Parts: sequence; structure tokens; C-alpha cells
Amino acid sequence: MTSLTQPQRPQRYDSLSRALHWLMALGFAWIFSSALAHKFFNESAVDNFLWTTHKPVGLLLFIAVLLRVIWALLSRNRRPAPLSLGASLGHLALYLLMLAVPGLGLLRQYGSGRAFEAFGVQVMAATPQASHKWMVDLGGNFHSLLGWTLLVLVVGHIVLTLWHRRTPATDALPRMLG
Repeated sequence: MTSLTQPQRPQRYDSLSRALHWLMALGFAWIFSSALAHKFFNESAVDNFLWTTHKPVGLLLFIAVLLRVIWALLSRNRRPAPLSLGASLGHLALYLLMLAVPGLGLLRQYGSGRAFEAFGVQVMAATPQASHKWMVDLGGNFHSLLGWTLLVLVVGHIVLTLWHRRTPATDALPRMLG
């Protein structure tokens, strides 16, 4: 124990946190690839393949983020201490966007009244008579904008993680490795 009131915190994240982190990293690589292909190679074979997976993978990421947030709250006393206020604020921004972006996509989908199926499972039934323009507008105005913002933060997260590898005291990568 480091003091009488606080137990020593681990230096690495637990295996579930690490697994969720790396699975989500793969999911975000896929989702951003689909968005970039759709933006820059619209109607190409790559776009036609990747874009059909955008919503289902986005739903999986939303579920993974929810699980990760719940697990982080349940295990908050068994996680490594934050390295800095900047790192804490950066992670908070990442989590908020990781929840907001797919949340807005799902809100837009629901508001459109169109059906949504992911991996053969019906997520939302078609209800064209119950469409909600405000939901479509809110999702339409912010899903993409916040998605690109999330991509910038993710790239920043990666760059800063690699940058901090130079100094052992701020090297956070070993926390997420086995």
C-alpha cells in the first residue's frame, strides 16, 4: 500500500480492458476506412463493400463502448492511475465522442422510419408513418462532423502514445499490452 487509505494501483490494465481496447481499435480502423472510402472513392468496389458494413460495425462499436464504460466504472479502483490531467481529458473526449457518434447515427436511423438490420438481426423495424424530422436533422448535422472529429482525436491519441514512448515515466503503451 502506498498510504493508509489508498491501495496501490496496478501498472497495467486488466485483460478485459485490454481486449476491449484492441478490438475497438480494429473496429474503428474498419469504420474509418469505410467512411474514408465512401468520401474519397464513392461508388467504387471498395466503397460498395465497406460502406455496407458501416452501420453494423458502428452498432458493434457502440455496444463495445457501452461495455467498456460500464467495465471502467466497475473496475475504476483496479485501473492504473491517470498519467496527467491532459491524458484524462483526452480520454474523456474520446469516450464522449465514441458514444455520441454512433448514438447520433442510431437516432438518425430511428427518426428516418427505415428498418435497420445488423448481421441478420433486426435492430429497428420500418415505421415510415412514425418518422421524426428532428432526429434525422440532428443525426444528419452532427454524426459525420463528430465522426471526423473523433478520427482526429484517435490519430492524436496514437501519435501522443508513440511520442510518450520516448520517456519511461510517460510511456503508457505498456499499460495496454499483455
